[in-house]
Amino acid sequence: MPDIICAGFGGQGVLTAGLILAKTGMNNDKNVTWIPSYGSEMRGGTANCNLKISDGRIASPFVKKIDILVAMNTPSVDKFEPMLKEGGTLVVNETLVKYRKFRDDVNVVMVPATDIAEWTKNPRGANIVMLGALASTGKLFDHGIMLSGVNEFFKSKGKNNPLNAVCFREGMNKARNLNEY
Repeated sequence: MPDIICAGFGGQGVLTAGLILAKTGMNNDKNVTWIPSYGSEMRGGTANCNLKISDGRIASPFVKKIDILVAMNTPSVDKFEPMLKEGGTLVVNETLVKYRKFRDDVNVVMVPATDIAEWTKNPRGANIVMLGALASTGKLFDHGIMLSGVNEFFKSKGKNNPLNAVCFREGMNKARNLNEY
């Protein structure tokens, strides 16, 4: 299974997205590590998390070569795109990352996550849109397992927001693979 980094500004839900992936992995009998990294300012500062999901033992929790990068903004692409493995997957929030040339040796998936979250009246749901876009790649979990993981994560916190499922499905449906064009 892949080594993943979710990255963006504090307040965009990148740590939550990573936690959802980690808990989904655990719920599906995988070994998981999740390490957050964020500035002292939290909201508005940079934030990311290293995530490993594996059927076997995990020797080190730190990600050095990335299989999947979920990037919510331009600084995240700038920082982590060079660490992507050849053939890796880069899921990008097209609302905030525009007019950019990406590496030719990685699979780039674009989705206007922030726009979709606002359109669905779920402004804090851009991270869930990104998880839907990731699910569309088939690189991690089946989309049904991933959506179930989103729902179970919030249910465990005593929250139920039906708009999360809408954001997830819109992310899946609107994701476009740049390598297909």
